[in-house]
Amino acid sequence: MKDYLLQAVRESLRSLHYPAENITFDKPKIAAHGDLTTNIAMVLAKSVGKNPREIAQAIVQALHLDPLRVAAVEIAGPGFINFRFASVSVVEKSKKILQEGKDFGKSNTGKKIKTNVEWVSANPTGPLHSGHGRQVILGAAISNLLEWAGYEVTREYYFNNAGNQMRKLGESIYARYRQLLGDDYTFPEDGYQGDYIREIAEEIFKEKGNSLRDTDAEREYFRKRGEEWCFASIRKTLARLGVHHDIFYNEDSLYTSGKIAEVIGEFRKRDLAYELDGAIWLRATALGLDKDRVIVKSTGEPTYRLPDIAYHREKFRRGFELVVDIFGADHIATIPDVLAGVKALGFNIENVKVIIHQMVSFVSGDEVVKMSKRNAKVYTLDELIDEVGSDAVHYFFVMRSANTHLEFDVELAKEQSEKNPVYYLQYAHARIASILRFAQEQGIDISNTSLLLSTFNSDVVKEKEEIDLLKLLSDFPEVVQNCAAAYEPHRLTTYLREVAEAFHRFYHEYRVVSDKKELMLARLALCMMAKMVIANGCTILGVTAPDKM
Repeated sequence: MKDYLLQAVRESLRSLHYPAENITFDKPKIAAHGDLTTNIAMVLAKSVGKNPREIAQAIVQALHLDPLRVAAVEIAGPGFINFRFASVSVVEKSKKILQEGKDFGKSNTGKKIKTNVEWVSANPTGPLHSGHGRQVILGAAISNLLEWAGYEVTREYYFNNAGNQMRKLGESIYARYRQLLGDDYTFPEDGYQGDYIREIAEEIFKEKGNSLRDTDAEREYFRKRGEEWCFASIRKTLARLGVHHDIFYNEDSLYTSGKIAEVIGEFRKRDLAYELDGAIWLRATALGLDKDRVIVKSTGEPTYRLPDIAYHREKFRRGFELVVDIFGADHIATIPDVLAGVKALGFNIENVKVIIHQMVSFVSGDEVVKMSKRNAKVYTLDELIDEVGSDAVHYFFVMRSANTHLEFDVELAKEQSEKNPVYYLQYAHARIASILRFAQEQGIDISNTSLLLSTFNSDVVKEKEEIDLLKLLSDFPEVVQNCAAAYEPHRLTTYLREVAEAFHRFYHEYRVVSDKKELMLARLALCMMAKMVIANGCTILGVTAPDKM
């Protein structure tokens, strides 16, 4: 409908010899104002030199609209032009929902653009804590949205197994191992103190006894065992949530393959790297940053910038046309350095989309739940799943915009009432499934789509609640496209809530299964459409759509 109105308004403007660009349509904030509105009259006021309402009146008079598609056009306020859809067009358009079924909402907007989405990428120094959940779920939902919008998506996890944190993990496990042997061994002051450290140490003790007590050469063994244990734990948690990655890219491979050295060499060729005080510096001031950055310390250890730059270089060299990175707010200061380095290597950083999500806090009643991998008291993501369930984890973590702080209400997530948004949505789906089961029990073949649609026309489907629901359901493909374009899955949760509310309003007012066969078949079709849209939306969000509750 937007495309149709865009063409009609454009032709109207051309007939008036007005500029026919910058035409946009939005949904009015108040439903009574129509289905779509445009402010083009106000946009043109200055260049045309006329009052916006006068321009709007001229545009409306010059419009040629099909009355079977647009029922009314109104001028409101300072010059908004509001359009109200004809019921017959709404009903006809909605038939696509049943015809396309599980594919309704998919599009080719992304034109198979080869896309890499990298997220989670937590260092394997412990189990995923509940704070990681926001990124885990955000990345999964964004990947699904992009796929539904027609992008060719590769889901990637950057397996960071190098650096001081991994060394500290090994030292922590070794300390617990020595303590299990009965030794008076001092635990590292900044070591990892979680129970999992003792668990790993106990496994090693059972296998190796005291054979690793005094051999310094074996210290690497503790680091490696810790890495393997932690990464296995991370993957198990992701599997519980149905979150998968296609590629686990090992940071260490950047070193062993010589790619780190290659990047340093490229910077040197461009006179962007120099040595000072035993360290290697990136001439970041030449790239527009405020000061130069160390990329290799005097100890020979690279800073985080260098492998991250090399890693992004590899993403482009692997053929990805769009690179999506999802980071927590604690990474915000590092991103400009990495992007500047990638740009200096000759790659278009406009093709890198960095999504920063703010931190999350957890409340349970009046108590604030804290978590830290280096603190013995850890609220793990597994514990959160155990407490509220996978569906609530998926839904609650994307309910709010990524750039706002999220307060995860654990008690609300467990509540089985309409106050709980995911329960409310699933209840709507289950209620529809119950209606359809009842119809089947009455001998009605709801699998016969042609039969259901045979009576689906504006002569039968005409009540306000029916039309309002159909309008909303038909918006689903555009909602998916907009969510994907903005990388904002929280918009989808808002939309699905509106769908559930609209269905409940319809169901409250009208009986579906009745002795009026044509009306019954039409309303069963409407129910199936609502069920399909809710199910498709839940699929994108990683939430189940149960038939019974």
